[in-house]
Amino acid sequence: MNTLEIDRHPVAVNVSVTEATLEVELADGRKISAPIVWFPRLEAATEEERKDWHLLGNGQGIHWPQLDEDISVLGLLST
Repeated sequence: MNTLEIDRHPVAVNVSVTEATLEVELADGRKISAPIVWFPRLEAATEEERKDWHLLGNGQGIHWPQLDEDISVLGLLST
């Protein structure tokens, strides 16, 4: 029997922030989301600030320079 091996180092490839959620698309095809209220800086940010993100460590984390906010993909998956 074959089993699916889950990548132990998931990486983000795309990010979006809505009024209600932080949504992250992973390289393996999964999409994860978390309530925006978990991230007060993102919740209080403008739409422009929310759209200004960069991937860190080949997608292992997400950085919003205008907000000085960093979120790890593993952290999102473990909550």
